[in-house]
Amino acid sequence: MISVSDIFRHPVKSHGREALSSVTLEAGKTMPWDRVWAVAHEMAKFDDANPAWAHCVNFSRGAKAPELMAIAVKVDEANHTLTFTHPALDPLTINPDLSEDGAKLVAWTKPIMPADRAASNRIVRAPDRGMTDTPFPSISINSHASLADLSATAGTELSPLRWRGNIWVTGAAPWDEFNWIGRHARIGGALFKIVEPITRCPATTANPETGKRDVDTLKFLSEAYGHKDFGVYAEVVETGDIKTGDRLELL
Repeated sequence: MISVSDIFRHPVKSHGREALSSVTLEAGKTMPWDRVWAVAHEMAKFDDANPAWAHCVNFSRGAKAPELMAIAVKVDEANHTLTFTHPALDPLTINPDLSEDGAKLVAWTKPIMPADRAASNRIVRAPDRGMTDTPFPSISINSHASLADLSATAGTELSPLRWRGNIWVTGAAPWDEFNWIGRHARIGGALFKIVEPITRCPATTANPETGKRDVDTLKFLSEAYGHKDFGVYAEVVETGDIKTGDRLELL
């Protein structure tokens, strides 16, 4: 039986993760509180006057700034605040919709940002959806079996946190998730369409505990499997609640 083991959200793109036990997903939407905000860098082509989804190259992210991968975050939904932690920094609590608080986050991350990359500039958001890496509102689904297989290939245990996924499942055959593409899957009360594989970037080479690059995940994927894909993107096509322990049923 394939079942959900973990659920994560990432309120600010590439700036922390938070584990959940349950969540309500809405058809045609990204996960609530997932990638709601992103940190635009100084070279970003993002129109603040007409905000809309934009490609990931416009934002500060783990692919270019690996120490961002070590950030964790705690959401206080009632007060609309996020509390960020990092092993090298003091905790920071902000309301990301306040410009002055956005400036605090930019200043907070400055010590862990590489000097040879475009500097973080401001927090931005798109109306009605998260700033996922896909132009369509996506939820990522990842398999622990595939991760175990890749860990064996790499000769070291790889943390699920490297992949910044939304939903993790157990009980599937390694890499079988790629065979789900084009099919529908039900988890709890929500129905998904599995759309495409997730092609990975250098963010996954960084250790999520330290923020230091330590395993060339892309090399192992490419040499052992002939691609740089891990996990699949899905769309929510029927609104519903999901929780850890729910079965994933392929239709």
